Amino acid sequence: MDASTIRPPVGNDGSSRARRRLVALATAAVMSVGVPVVAAPAAQGAECSGSYRAEAVQQGGTWIARNGGRQVYSGPDMRSAVQAAIGSLTPGRTTRERVVVRGSGTMSAGSRISLPSHTALEVCGTINVTGSGSGDQAVVYARGVRDVEVTRLRVTGTPLYGIFMRNVTDVHLGQIDLRLNGAGLGIRIDNHGNRAERSRNIRIDDVYVQGTGSHGVETYGVDGLRVGSVTARSTGYSGLLLNDTTHADVGLVDAVGAGTGTGYAALRMANRNGRVGTGYPTNIRVGTVRAQGGGRGIFCVSESGGVVIDRVELTRTGNNPVLIENCYNVSLATSGGTVSGGDVRLAARSEFPNNRDVTLQNLRLTDGARVVENPCAVNFVVRGVEPTSAVRRC
Repeated sequence: MDASTIRPPVGNDGSSRARRRLVALATAAVMSVGVPVVAAPAAQGAECSGSYRAEAVQQGGTWIARNGGRQVYSGPDMRSAVQAAIGSLTPGRTTRERVVVRGSGTMSAGSRISLPSHTALEVCGTINVTGSGSGDQAVVYARGVRDVEVTRLRVTGTPLYGIFMRNVTDVHLGQIDLRLNGAGLGIRIDNHGNRAERSRNIRIDDVYVQGTGSHGVETYGVDGLRVGSVTARSTGYSGLLLNDTTHADVGLVDAVGAGTGTGYAALRMANRNGRVGTGYPTNIRVGTVRAQGGGRGIFCVSESGGVVIDRVELTRTGNNPVLIENCYNVSLATSGGTVSGGDVRLAARSEFPNNRDVTLQNLRLTDGARVVENPCAVNFVVRGVEPTSAVRRC
């Protein structure tokens, strides 16, 4: 997926003129009865639409936050304006209320925008992060909450995290665009505040992530995950990393240069990912993994499994295009695929049980690509892999 597919739409000149005229007429009408009014938002936020409870609006060098006719912040700081708008929502609410942000600005990597339960946030502009942070500071942060949504978010700069969420339930991330300057992690959702309780029911529509110092998108301790697409470009480590995550459905992982010079992969599954109880029933489903360059293409490791990947397109990854190491119930390329260069490798560490119930099928190996099994796996099935001369069984 090209990055342009997740950019906010921009209205044409005619619609912009019409909006400005309507705003001018409305302003004149209100001023005629002596009621103060805040000027129209800058054009860069004009693509926000739909109903909302509160907003943060950029007007030149000033940010205004308001809830209906009530102004709750005026000043130079974008983050403070957004947080004030969020703080103005109905206390103790049990249904979701929406905040829109109209404009672009900066915030420090040592700060964050926090979302309480039953909150939706849409940023119709760009947040540029400067400086450095520590701990779990993030552009958008949520912990111990439920029913939160980030409809749209575009981030540049040097955040520690683009989005960080811990022990959350019922989360929706919509169109997320993260273009970072070699620092931080794109999105992390985990349960490490209380590992006895998983983060649950997480939906991510489309993520474009570029230039992270760490992973593009990472989950740890999640049950119930739906991902439309992750497009990763030059991420420091994995494009998408699933740790100890169950019942996941991923449409597309498309990575170029993910984890270059490392053992990470476009798609990595680790730390008993896919384990349900004491077994590995099929519960991780991936449509397509596409990887070019970078580290590995697909990496399953540390007692993970229960996964079906329908299609693979792996081209000249810097490390193994596929490495399956101590994994169980893994089915690769059920709908076909190609591997160009490198070894599709089955390996094992002595501290974990060996690979078991692994199926490779419908693969075309080119440019010297091979399948290499060492040591012998338990119930390793190879069918429809061409050329057969490139398959090296133990």
